Amino acid sequence: MLRGIIICPDEALAAQLEKATHTTGEISIGLKLNGYPAEFELARVIRENAPDVVFLSFDRLEEALEVARLLEADAVGVQLIGIGRQMDQKLLRAAMRVGVREFLTEPFVPQTLFEAFRAMKALAELKPTTSTSTNRVFAFLPAKPGVGTSTIALNVSAAIARLPDTQVLLADFDLSSGLIRFMLKLENEYSVTDALENAGRIDESLWHKMISSVGNLNVLHSGCVNPGLRVETSQVRALIDFLRRNYQALCFDLSGNMERYALEIMQDCKRILLVCTPETSSLHLGREKLSYLESCGLDGRVSAVLNRSQKKGALSQEQAEEILGIPVNKCFPNDYVTVSKAVKEGSVIAPRTELGEAFMQFAKELMDGGQIAESARSKRKFMEFFAPRQPDLALGES
Repeated sequence: MLRGIIICPDEALAAQLEKATHTTGEISIGLKLNGYPAEFELARVIRENAPDVVFLSFDRLEEALEVARLLEADAVGVQLIGIGRQMDQKLLRAAMRVGVREFLTEPFVPQTLFEAFRAMKALAELKPTTSTSTNRVFAFLPAKPGVGTSTIALNVSAAIARLPDTQVLLADFDLSSGLIRFMLKLENEYSVTDALENAGRIDESLWHKMISSVGNLNVLHSGCVNPGLRVETSQVRALIDFLRRNYQALCFDLSGNMERYALEIMQDCKRILLVCTPETSSLHLGREKLSYLESCGLDGRVSAVLNRSQKKGALSQEQAEEILGIPVNKCFPNDYVTVSKAVKEGSVIAPRTELGEAFMQFAKELMDGGQIAESARSKRKFMEFFAPRQPDLALGES
């Protein structure tokens, strides 16, 4: 089904058109504007709604022509249909000069609409709609619970948001035990669940209610525990499309349970950050998850991140790499005091601390498109470590 918006100061005419298009089942009207938007507002509307078709009223000719010129210049592939209560040859010629290929007048007869929509579909296939959409999408995936993934996801996201002219969203998609809400002491009643349920009809006003702002970072928390929640792939797809049009970078904090919706998110990711700690159970589970991602065709996007690294730890970076079978791209030092202080204050880690600087460096590497270390599987036999489990050196609970 095609997506459409209506720009029409005549509310009665717009209502007639919306009812008629609904009857055909060919186009879904996502938005009605009862005025002619200025350039900035029009750009925002197109970015948020990504319409295939714009129905534009020509009752106020000069204003309509200006909107049509803006659409022709900046909304490549969006089909433009003129509407009005009446039409004459002068109006039709003016409309055609600015890219209108179909012009509809009341009453909106279903057969006429069907013919116009078929023509629009044919043109859309030849010249698909294009819109600015970021490819800087990052998923943070724990090898097992408690390795500090949420701490890393939050602070790397905040570091990216401190870069110039960079709008960033952190979405907590650990829907069974997400911690971002508690780490930041967020009180927003809206959550990922609401965003998914409204994914096909989110606009700017609704979106601003759903997110919380932490400095320059926008956060969408996971909400309350809801074991019975069903997440449809179509909901995830629609939400990600909206987010990619409206942010320069997206960060997803995942549960590690490899849910269907998590795999859908990872299909869109430029980098998947597999977070482990230097202890045997974490690294073994990390390797198993890497194998599963490989079976899904995603292993080429995975970077291993070693959290709570210590110079005199039980396992070195080299040993961790041997167990994982891939190089470690980033090590974050163990700093329980700094992390605990941030959680207690409901804030991110101070940028000028050693850990804060490490997060900023990694954020720059991600945004600069740093290469994933060569994913060369260890040629040695997989090591079986059955020694007593090493205790976790806590760096936050998740």
